[in-house]
Amino acid sequence: MQWETVIGLEIHVQLSTRTKIFSGASTAFGAEPNTQACAVDLALPGTLPVLNAEAVRKAVAFGLAVDAEIGKRSVFERKNYFYPDLPKGYQTTQLAEPIVGPGHVDISLDDGSSRRVRIHHAHLEEDAGKSLHEDFHGMSGIDLNRAGTPLIEIVTEPDMRSAEEAVAFARKLHSIVTSIGICDGNMAEGSMRFDVNVSVRPAGSDTLGTRTETKNLNSFRFMEEAIELEVERQIEVIESGGEIVQETRLYNGDTKVARAMRSKEEANDYRYFPCPDLLPVIIDDSYIEAVRETLPMLPDQWKSLFIEQYGLSEYDASVLSSTPVQAAYYEEVAKRCGDGKLAANWVMGELAKYLNQNDTEIGASPVAAEQLGGLLERIKDDTISGNIAKKVFEVMWSEGGSADEIIEAKGLKQVTDTGAIEKIVDEVIANSDKQVEQYKAAPVEKRGKMLGFFMGQVMKATGGKANPGAVTGILKQKLDALCE
Repeated sequence: MQWETVIGLEIHVQLSTRTKIFSGASTAFGAEPNTQACAVDLALPGTLPVLNAEAVRKAVAFGLAVDAEIGKRSVFERKNYFYPDLPKGYQTTQLAEPIVGPGHVDISLDDGSSRRVRIHHAHLEEDAGKSLHEDFHGMSGIDLNRAGTPLIEIVTEPDMRSAEEAVAFARKLHSIVTSIGICDGNMAEGSMRFDVNVSVRPAGSDTLGTRTETKNLNSFRFMEEAIELEVERQIEVIESGGEIVQETRLYNGDTKVARAMRSKEEANDYRYFPCPDLLPVIIDDSYIEAVRETLPMLPDQWKSLFIEQYGLSEYDASVLSSTPVQAAYYEEVAKRCGDGKLAANWVMGELAKYLNQNDTEIGASPVAAEQLGGLLERIKDDTISGNIAKKVFEVMWSEGGSADEIIEAKGLKQVTDTGAIEKIVDEVIANSDKQVEQYKAAPVEKRGKMLGFFMGQVMKATGGKANPGAVTGILKQKLDALCE
């Protein structure tokens, strides 16, 4: 039987506010455990929450970025459950009236196709603390620094049909929230965490299968692995005559093992009720429009700009617009050198290679966009060839300096004097009797491919500094003359 995978995501996005959603305690990462949990975060008697206005603004900004309906009236509820890292015994969240309603995100896939993933809603809520299970001699420790950190939880419709689509959506969402500055996107620090709902059904069926939820995936690779493993498990269970149990699961990315954690709860298990300490949040059109005016360029806008202004392919534009830092870097390089395609080739090629080899983000590249643009200018004006440019880039990466400084210091300026090139070509031809005879004997349509040997000899003689275009033209002219 053919099976179809159905995937929906719930994404916790930590908002980059300086203070928590209902208190003035700091949200800074990395502090000593339990030094940033105040009386309000712990719900000590006599304390009252005060909503962080910046968290509201960031939630609205997200809604606008995904073309969603904005809730002009939103309400907070208490979600009741017991867990050691939940100091209040309940989580203040939104259920019936969230701040962000239906929206969508369009994703592009590797095969050139696209898919629209619908956003069901996004709501504001507070984060819980963190349970620590290592270095406690068999016991668990509780760090409440994270308790009360503002989140938006984004809930999608079950619109994805493969791990590839889920990861493409997650990456696109990551680029959106970092582009608009509502989240730092640092998944290793828990700034974005993904819960993946997975089910399978017979291909062509309209009925959803029983789903499981794999929680707290904090990398795109782990998400892909967890989905593929869970799909395989569910199909095996069903084809063996078993039934899928609705449950919450955990995936260990280090061991590549998934396990059941608990049966999946429903909303009524949490005994939601309106929070008596917080009034409804009321916003109007003027507030929404004021937030809209603050939005920077979004990934899709960068992509359209790169296609229209620089003539890039859909794929290249998608890659270069995937993060705001990369988009800004590329645009500066393209403007400096005046050639969008050459800039794209270098940013996605040589620069990306060095970044990957050194495990470095583009924002921390030792070669600034202005430097790379200056290097590409020297390719454009024939000061250096593409191959020499790679040598210059290597020095630029390891030692610093501008292209002009490195070219001058290393004596790498390209030989463009046709007289000097012609003299070297004559010497190469004079010392290559066998290859000349082969060239003369070859059919006219195949002679072009035979220039490689002569080209290599000329480049060797000039230390790679001869202008390749000039060398090719002179070689062809002189060799063809010998064939007449």
